[in-house]
Amino acid sequence: MRIAVLGVGLIGGSIGLAARERVDGAEVTGFDTDPDALATARERGAIDSSARSVAEALAGAEACFVCVPVSLLPELCGEALGAAGEDCVVTDVGSTKRQLVSLCADERFVGGHPIAGTETAGVGHARGDLFEGAPWYLTPGERSAGVLYERAFRLVQALGAQPVAIDAETHDRVLAAVSHLPHVLANVLVAQAGRTLSEEAEALPRIGPSFRDATRVAGANSAIWADIYRSNAPAITAEIDAALARLQEARDLIAGGDLAAIASWNDSAREDRRRLHQDELAAGAPVHELHVTVPNVPGVLAQVALALGRARVNIVDMALAPAPDMKTGSIDLWVAGDEDAERSRELIAELGFPVASGRS
Repeated sequence: MRIAVLGVGLIGGSIGLAARERVDGAEVTGFDTDPDALATARERGAIDSSARSVAEALAGAEACFVCVPVSLLPELCGEALGAAGEDCVVTDVGSTKRQLVSLCADERFVGGHPIAGTETAGVGHARGDLFEGAPWYLTPGERSAGVLYERAFRLVQALGAQPVAIDAETHDRVLAAVSHLPHVLANVLVAQAGRTLSEEAEALPRIGPSFRDATRVAGANSAIWADIYRSNAPAITAEIDAALARLQEARDLIAGGDLAAIASWNDSAREDRRRLHQDELAAGAPVHELHVTVPNVPGVLAQVALALGRARVNIVDMALAPAPDMKTGSIDLWVAGDEDAERSRELIAELGFPVASGRS
């Protein structure tokens, strides 16, 4: 299969690496307006060859991934469709879908959005395993050809992802809630903390994991996120309005001082979080979060993972967080099933590491 990748940054480069590693007989041609990016993509093995134009990249291609910022997608997808053959599926990786799907009303176009990425950017950070187990939304339009949708579906699977069909409108509403709003809130939190500290003439304190976790995505790449905020503004502003209403409710509840009501509100949030993780990670099985304190030394994560792996415990997700002094750290593990969770606690304790349920 010949695959064209237009835009060889983190996502485009990772698609190329995954395709060359996982798709039998794949030949990947890359196009990018940045010659240095193309050169790096060649050096890293993300592409077999580079093209000087979109038309050259699409010559003979059976599939095309358009991997550029949201504002550039309509023009470049249109150019790709103009150059693509009748049996070539054209898809994209943009975080918003409604406008693009309506503009690309072509039977060869299937909108796409992999839920994968890192805080880093550029093909130098591309990984062939970036999409392993990740959801990859596919948003076909009314005219999308069935055979080409199937090709996109199977190709996404071959890259290691889990394709999920969803309509463009629903996609944008869902992503506004679970991706775009969290970025907005992260920006607000760091701005508020900075302003409070400035007004109090205080130096930045040694922040805890709650603030680090909640603000990890603050100030994310503006070249990408400014486009996302603009293109999905109706759905994002609706989520902001809903969040403002919930914040007002929380404000009134806390100001009222009713301890039982406050505890009930907090318990409800914990249950919501548990349910969301359960739905996301274990498809209905109960999920337990384990918080492990470990020394910050090479190999400690492998030690824990191998111990659980030998016991056939399925780790459905994990997150790492070093302590501010970099001497210790934590591993948050999500394990499906009551028995596996109990066995995990025992095995980790045998390794000599403190383990607690949930965040301490």
